[in-house]
Amino acid sequence: MKAFAVLLAAGLLPCAALAAEPDTARFQLERSGDHFVRLDRQTGAMSLCTEKDGALVCRMAADERAAYEDELDRLADRVSALEKNSGARPALPTDAEVDRSIGIMERMMRSFMGIVREFQAEDKANPLPQRS
Repeated sequence: MKAFAVLLAAGLLPCAALAAEPDTARFQLERSGDHFVRLDRQTGAMSLCTEKDGALVCRMAADERAAYEDELDRLADRVSALEKNSGARPALPTDAEVDRSIGIMERMMRSFMGIVREFQAEDKANPLPQRS
């Protein structure tokens, strides 16, 4: 059993390493003066990156940040409006409205069943020839 666990761990270790690797083809870095521009090829987002203490620190470009903030504000306003309107639920229909709806459905079903009876009558009047 111990040998099986060791073999399983040895087999899964390369898979874990592959899963932890970032997708190197997703981003493209271009040097621009004293900083880098990082392009996300999947989303088209651009970030400005600077090197600090041997590591790249990236932040969104100013125009993208403004668009991001605008979208957040719009969504926050929408959520607030939905929360405000959720308290005002429509009243239940009156008995007259329910009776009217049931009458409409009843007339529709009677018409439909009349059409079904017509088709059944046609089938009885004109039977298909026996093929066997």
